[in-house]
Amino acid sequence: MTDWITTPVDARVLRGALDVEATEHGVLPHRLPARARRQFPDGYLAMVEAQPSGVRVAFRTGATAVELDVLPTKTVYPGAPATPEGLYDLVVDGRLTGRTTVTGGNVRTVDMTTGSMETTPGPPGTARFSGLPAGAKDVEIWLPHRETVELIALRTDAPVEPLPDRGRRVWLHHGSSISHGSNAAGPTEIWPAVAAARGGVELVNLGLGGNALLDPFVARALRDTPADLISIKIGINLVNTDLMRLRAFVPAVHGFLDTIREGRPEVPLLVVSPILCPIQEDTPGPLAPDFSGRQLSFRALGDPAERVLGKLTLNVIREELARITAQRAAEDPNLHYLDGRTLYGEADFAELPLPDALHPDTAAHRRIGERFAEHAFHAKGAFAADNG
Repeated sequence: MTDWITTPVDARVLRGALDVEATEHGVLPHRLPARARRQFPDGYLAMVEAQPSGVRVAFRTGATAVELDVLPTKTVYPGAPATPEGLYDLVVDGRLTGRTTVTGGNVRTVDMTTGSMETTPGPPGTARFSGLPAGAKDVEIWLPHRETVELIALRTDAPVEPLPDRGRRVWLHHGSSISHGSNAAGPTEIWPAVAAARGGVELVNLGLGGNALLDPFVARALRDTPADLISIKIGINLVNTDLMRLRAFVPAVHGFLDTIREGRPEVPLLVVSPILCPIQEDTPGPLAPDFSGRQLSFRALGDPAERVLGKLTLNVIREELARITAQRAAEDPNLHYLDGRTLYGEADFAELPLPDALHPDTAAHRRIGERFAEHAFHAKGAFAADNG
């Protein structure tokens, strides 16, 4: 028998969330604030922002056993391969020391062609970790990056206190499904988590699958969130949704950056263009799922000839982002640009191809994260220690 101590799960023991909502079962971490959530145009964005990519339950304790009761909501896409079970990663004093899954939970069925969703209720479950080293230590439980998770109760066999401030800089990042975690196996293996560990910073990840679309409410969230470092990785979703033409894209980028600078005028701000994605380098969207093979893949439906009409491709977006940032950097010395192909380019695609033609796998996530850290956190990088 274990003499358990129950600690309320609230903002004091949560990192990486911008808001915490009380629910029937416990609390639900959100990665966008309530004001932004009231402006969502559809249910898909509501689903992805509530998937806690980069969010962790963090505390200091002498416990050797930890239990976290949760109600996950797992997503199923009919016609696509089964989504792997969400992983809960245990990090002790900065090192991954355990990993588990949770059975049960709700099931959300999403039709990829229509976007319709239906949720079937299920029971809560428990993430259990034992055999932690004795003595006081920093503990983080990184939540699954592709499942919504309501947090019900935290139990330990020794008292818990919030993590003290270690003086680490806060890195606020916004991007697409690749930043959200796409095909990475676990929550500490998504490329922003890899880069944050290498750079010794606290991650707040606003990677929103399918929704890096220059939305004003996201720009306001970036503006209003305290951070020492900010990066935005934009482009791929604008192409694969065929959301706007070049005429709208350029002022939208300026407006997005203007909003961030209203609240964070001198914070180092790094604009990152898309990594290599051959199906959309010179072919506009929209993108469509392809179920004809053994596994789900994607294909672009646009016509390359439509580029003269202002349709966007990845190469067009890279060219414009480089131009816009160079123009603005003349008056904003803390604004920087990074070509995404520096993180994952043609040689990387040959060695580590995108399994579904769109998203990197775990090994590619690791490479992207390591390269981002090399470029951003080195002595002359945008996020060098003397720049933050």
